Amino acid sequence: MLYCLSRSFSKVLSILEEARFKNVEIVDEGLHSLNEERVDAIRKIAYDRDLEISIHSPFINVDIASVSYQKRRASLRRLKKSILLSGKLDSPLWVLHSGLRNNSSYLFSDVNWEMNLRSIRELAEFSKMHGVRVTVENGISNLNFLLSKVEDFNRFYDNLGDYEIGLTLDVGHANIEGEIFRFLKEYAGKIVHTHLHDNHGISDEHLGIGDGNINWRRVIQTFKEINYKGSLIVESVRDVGGSLSRLVRLIRETSILN
Repeated sequence: MLYCLSRSFSKVLSILEEARFKNVEIVDEGLHSLNEERVDAIRKIAYDRDLEISIHSPFINVDIASVSYQKRRASLRRLKKSILLSGKLDSPLWVLHSGLRNNSSYLFSDVNWEMNLRSIRELAEFSKMHGVRVTVENGISNLNFLLSKVEDFNRFYDNLGDYEIGLTLDVGHANIEGEIFRFLKEYAGKIVHTHLHDNHGISDEHLGIGDGNINWRRVIQTFKEINYKGSLIVESVRDVGGSLSRLVRLIRETSILN
């Protein structure tokens, strides 16, 4: 629940207790960082309310592609803790950001790319031991994420090897890259989870659905055409209620048109 990341964890629990929809994503970061006690509290509410909880991995000061061994190992330790707690929460999916292309990467050839691959493989093996499924989210190239464009994911999956890693499609990020429908067409079989928020194609505004320039009717129609079965997680930071209502209306209208 990105929109309430600055609010207390007790607020997260109260939102879960009143959730209108089955699928909810919790960000394991900042004031909402998970621990055993918090996992127990979330699990109890999820059981009572029949909720399905996905976990977004920590991302502040985390870089799994760092050329610094110490920073990369510290990042992996933090992420593995998150995976462990996600497993105890019986979370079906754990969403990961790729590593970053740093300012010194030109000195080290392709080392950021190789460190990113090595780290994701390590996290995939660790998550499998704990019953958690890792998915990688598409980032934004001008923020130096190694996995942002379709061509990045083409190379990633070609290089990855025999690891089950799904794609979390962030529609807002894909809009900035101008590749929403290319992702939906070329990765229909890999997309297992989706983040929805709007922008004007320039920066990561996380606007309410309908407040930017994304063609949401076409997005929802394309999800139906590819027979998408995963969750649709609203990641707007404002007007979340309005975004949810507009999303439900779009889904219904698209169903009627079909």
